[in-house]
Amino acid sequence: MSHEDATSVAEFPLLYIKLQSGRRIEEARKKRRITQSQLARELGMGVRWLREIESGNPRSRLDDHLLCAYRLDLSTGHILIPLLFAGQKMSFPRQLATGDMGEIERLCIEMISRRNLDHLTRALTPAWQSPPGDTGAKF
Repeated sequence: MSHEDATSVAEFPLLYIKLQSGRRIEEARKKRRITQSQLARELGMGVRWLREIESGNPRSRLDDHLLCAYRLDLSTGHILIPLLFAGQKMSFPRQLATGDMGEIERLCIEMISRRNLDHLTRALTPAWQSPPGDTGAKF
């Protein structure tokens, strides 16, 4: 895939992600009764840049969106899960983006952890050891 193709595939999801993230950040900030100047000061950024983030400006950086989400105790699923879909060149079902994505985020983490634990357990289990549940007795 050429660099141009990769850019065109990734560009629209990034615009969507930044717009949705900005909205969530603004909502969470207002819900917590934190002013833009307070949040900007805490994060070490200018108020103008925070306004750009909250408006979903395409020039805003995802790491700044993540920084805001962490500070406001937001799930980062609204950023990371659409990126996973884009990375697989799949359309992100926007219905998933409604509400708190924390549960989906936790399920993904559990699945990844379980898969890695299973691989690690198999890799560390000596070949001579019986599989779990096998008592070794053959009748």
